[in-house]
Amino acid sequence: MDTFDRLRQFEILSHFDGEQLDILCECLGRVSYEDGAAILNEGEESQDFYLVDSGEVNIERNTPYGVYSLATLGSGELFGETSFIDRNARSGDVKARNGAILYQIQANQLAPVIESNQRFAMVLYWALWKSLSMKLRTTNEVLAQFFAKGGEAKANDTSIAQPAKDFKVGIHAKKDLFREQVLSPMEINFLATLSKEKKYQPDEYIFREGEPGDHLYVVLEGRVMIAKDIVGAGEEALAFLERGDYFGEMALIDKQPRSAAAKAHSDGAVVLMISSKVLEGILDIQKVSSLRLLKILCGLVAKRLREIDDKLVGWYIFDAGSGVSLGAPTT
Repeated sequence: MDTFDRLRQFEILSHFDGEQLDILCECLGRVSYEDGAAILNEGEESQDFYLVDSGEVNIERNTPYGVYSLATLGSGELFGETSFIDRNARSGDVKARNGAILYQIQANQLAPVIESNQRFAMVLYWALWKSLSMKLRTTNEVLAQFFAKGGEAKANDTSIAQPAKDFKVGIHAKKDLFREQVLSPMEINFLATLSKEKKYQPDEYIFREGEPGDHLYVVLEGRVMIAKDIVGAGEEALAFLERGDYFGEMALIDKQPRSAAAKAHSDGAVVLMISSKVLEGILDIQKVSSLRLLKILCGLVAKRLREIDDKLVGWYIFDAGSGVSLGAPTT
């Protein structure tokens, strides 16, 4: 089977058309590794990313208590895309398992294509956003496993977060926010006009873990805390978001319930709500509507993955190496 036909079989690339797959084929090479061979090393400055064809890879980090396994990935899964997006060094080692055969997607080959072909860039970043969001969801679930050492988990809170009372901000305040992100005039007007503002009091929930999700949010004022209830540890803050940060995107991609809660921090928050229908319009891969916004969302998820994996490794070390070792990769 040639590379083109093989790539068509992977769900993560299912939205690529034939021409776009041809372009991708020109930017990759097929490589194989023996069991235990190093593919990437922590601290390495490189931006290529990989698609697993067969076999597996293990993403891990060395600690004073031995190797902490962040994840094991198999056929059809991407890894290394975080460094492609944020251009930061690799945050873990990657080693081959079970005779790994990979497609190495070369950043230097992609760069001129992304610059000249906006439609290809859009479908590529859609794949990266989807991959990163799935990993973030997995990592959030690992948090619960890490601390599950006895005792019963709290019953899920099935109450629905109540929306804040109607609150109005001027259209110019919205436009200023989106203008700060260097979006186009069309994108600024579209998002400013169709987003809905909400004001939340300190510690008030914007949404709860387990709820269905049909909105993307962006912080206009104040701070928002992303948190998860951890057995044995209570509510754990995963991230603090400030003006211009987006959140709530994962449920819009995979249609699964929220994997964490969002609540206004100590001074309250004003957020803009963007419905899934509006988001689908501005991120329509057939119209190449907003590549810039898609890149912003990819960067945000990449940042959260790095932060949460650092937190997991820190807890593992603090717990003297006795915690769960099953996270999601951010290399």
